[in-house]
Amino acid sequence: MNTASKILTLGIFGGTFDPPHLGHLLAASHVQESLTLDGIILVPAASSPHKQNRPLTDAEHRLAMVRLAVAGVPQMEVSDVEVRRGGVSYTIDTLRMLRQERPQTTLTLIIGMDNLAEFGSWKDPEEILSIARVVVMTRPGYQAPQNVDAYARHMQMCAVPEIAIASRDIRRRVCEGRSIRWMVTPEVEHYILQHGFYLISPT
Repeated sequence: MNTASKILTLGIFGGTFDPPHLGHLLAASHVQESLTLDGIILVPAASSPHKQNRPLTDAEHRLAMVRLAVAGVPQMEVSDVEVRRGGVSYTIDTLRMLRQERPQTTLTLIIGMDNLAEFGSWKDPEEILSIARVVVMTRPGYQAPQNVDAYARHMQMCAVPEIAIASRDIRRRVCEGRSIRWMVTPEVEHYILQHGFYLISPT
C-alpha cells in the first residue's frame, strides 16, 4: 500500500475471519473501489463481543490466515492491533489505537447490515462516528428503512455484490471432508488443512 506523506483514506474491515474467505476480499475490494479509498486494513478480532457462542480458532492463527489471504495485494494490509491488545475487541478501542498510530489517515469503518441493527448497543457509538466515517455494506437494490435510528442517519450505504460464501459453511465443509476450493485462497486452504482446523465441530 502506498504510504507516501499525503493524507490516506483507509477502510477498516474487522471480523473474526474464522477463516478469511474470498467473500471477505471481494466485499472489501468493492468498497475500496466504490469509495475510492487508498486501501483497506483488515483487522482480525482477538475475541468478538458479538460471537461468544463458540470458541474461536486461536487469534494468532486467524491473523496468519488473513495475512496469507492478502499477501501480494497492494491495496490491502493487515493490522494486529486487536490481537496485540488481547481480550474482547471493541471497535472504539481499535479506532482510537489506529488514529493514534496513523494521525495523518482518514478512517472509514466498514460494517455489515447485521451490524447496523445493533450499532446502538456498541461501546461508545457516538465516538465511533466522530472518529471514522461509517459505511454499511448492503445488497444491490437495498432500500434503507424509513425508521432508521439517529446513528444510521450518519452512515453511508454501499451496495456490494451478493457473495454466497460464509465462514461457518467453510468450517462445516472441512468437518465433512468436502472441498473448500474457490471459497478461500489456496494459501489459506493449505494452512487450514496443514493445521487440522475445523475437524471437530461444524459450528
